[in-house]
Amino acid sequence: MQAMILAAGMGKRLKELTNENTKCMVEVNGVTIIERMLRQLDKLGLSRIIIVVGYKASALAEHIEELQIKTPITYVKNEIYDKTNNIYSLYLAREYLLEEDTLLIESDLVFEDAVLQRILADPYPDLALVAKYESWMDGTVVTIDENRNIRSILDKRQFRFEDVHEYYKTVNIYRFSKEFADSSYVPFLEAFIKAAGSNEYYEQVLKVIVLVGKSAIKASVLEGEQWYEIDDAQDLDIAESIFALSPEDKLKRFQSRYGGYWRYPQMIDFCYLVNPFYPPKKLLDEIKSNFERLVTAYPSGMRVNSLLAAKFFGLRPEFMAIGNGATELIKSLMERLPGKVGIIRPTFEEYPNRKSKDDVVVYLAEKRDYSYTADDLMEYFDDQDISSLILINPDNPSGNYIQKKDVLRLASWAQNRNTFFIVDESFVDFADEDEATLLNEEVLRSRHNLAVVKSISKSYGVPGLRLGVLATANVELASLVKKDVAIWNINSIAEFYLQICEKYKEDYEEAIRRFKAVRKEFVDALSSIDNLRIIPTQANFVMCEVLGAHTARHVAALLLHRFGILVRNLSSKRGITGEYIRVAVKRPDENQRLVDALRVVLNGSGV
Repeated sequence: MQAMILAAGMGKRLKELTNENTKCMVEVNGVTIIERMLRQLDKLGLSRIIIVVGYKASALAEHIEELQIKTPITYVKNEIYDKTNNIYSLYLAREYLLEEDTLLIESDLVFEDAVLQRILADPYPDLALVAKYESWMDGTVVTIDENRNIRSILDKRQFRFEDVHEYYKTVNIYRFSKEFADSSYVPFLEAFIKAAGSNEYYEQVLKVIVLVGKSAIKASVLEGEQWYEIDDAQDLDIAESIFALSPEDKLKRFQSRYGGYWRYPQMIDFCYLVNPFYPPKKLLDEIKSNFERLVTAYPSGMRVNSLLAAKFFGLRPEFMAIGNGATELIKSLMERLPGKVGIIRPTFEEYPNRKSKDDVVVYLAEKRDYSYTADDLMEYFDDQDISSLILINPDNPSGNYIQKKDVLRLASWAQNRNTFFIVDESFVDFADEDEATLLNEEVLRSRHNLAVVKSISKSYGVPGLRLGVLATANVELASLVKKDVAIWNINSIAEFYLQICEKYKEDYEEAIRRFKAVRKEFVDALSSIDNLRIIPTQANFVMCEVLGAHTARHVAALLLHRFGILVRNLSSKRGITGEYIRVAVKRPDENQRLVDALRVVLNGSGV
């Protein structure tokens, strides 16, 4: 068997990275794409590797020469690479297809060894390597039947998003037998070039073969093996995170993204915190049914959206400010707080990050479970020079919870000493206490020193909509925050969600009930794992101490590298002493996958 690599293109979408190099000479984590590919092929015992070159052909050949690949390499040059597409490159090398079975590979792919093993181990001689279609994919897709026969090949013009459940993306790795090339592919390739010209893709030939019923080619379906196609700088960034040089490097790269993990469909995100049982399908369907109108229309301004939020939470509109996520409101609020601010650590650092270090007074939760009470806070801060006090309740990452009656005592204490009191209750709906929220007109009206912040993302499961609210009877402060943010600070889809969500209150209440039952089961399962100590929680996450010889960073890195599970490593978080991770509570099947993975990692099996 031989391999053929198509490497004549210019890679214009990579911009300055391909000014002096070919696309396949771009480095992924310090290694060029072509070097990685050739070293993988070099281990297969192939008779030769044919490389079709064009743009910067000499530079590419010189680079390959330095690699000292053992497998013989033959070059075919496409002199008019800037006027043709890859169908012409393959046409120039067509005679080689007639001499041996061939692995055909495009040069902009990065993949693990298991990808090649998949197509080589398949007993069928003529194959297109494919993967179940995911949202990040672009280009040619196929549909297949139950026997893996390719029923249709679809380009961008024929792609229908309503049919994506049927689609498989071509990985751009094929295996052609000499017989298939001789009887079908090469004759059709020559005819296609004569009829349609040379500025097409070689998959068009396969499409014609399938259409006329002459295809003997089947699909070889990947089952989780990693691969990525690099067309632009974002692709390169994602590829470098997938194919990081070490588990620790991979963890660092993923954590630095701060979200966007829908680009990694095989990964389970236990790091970011949302309600796994809400929103219901009907609510999402209602948004979908209005999607086109919402995308093409301006949202309302702050006044209307404050009305919507006020209606949902049963408050006066002048008490409310709506934010593009709670973080927008936190930024605006913190910039308006004079003097020093009291905080508890460990905690959500977005609040203290908005103040100078000298203006932050810290209560350090030093108990082994990082718990504290309202009395602890009042005793500590009573003689401190603070103008404001911030409480995250339940706190993040500890899950520590102060009951409503005690939070109200704390609010009264703060009011008596003329201290502004901010309560972030983004996780309060997950607490076991009934009616725990402070989003109540009577509570707010009697305490002008109180502001309540709530992230809609967390408990309502819609982080992509970026919604948060601020509520305070200090109308002057609420007005200042409203004026500070942009007039269209939330989009039309988020506004529509606020408009319809009241209809789904019963669904939300049922989701919270279900969540609490699942959390108990999850905590019980985590508690049974050796070398893991569980911190009691009232939130939708669990803080866990890693014991024994393990470190939190190593555990988090192994979970991501080996199991595709992302957890929060807390070892460097301020206020944390020891080795801790934080894991979200998700659906039972996902929770079980984490429990099983933690047993493997912490019990030393395969580590």
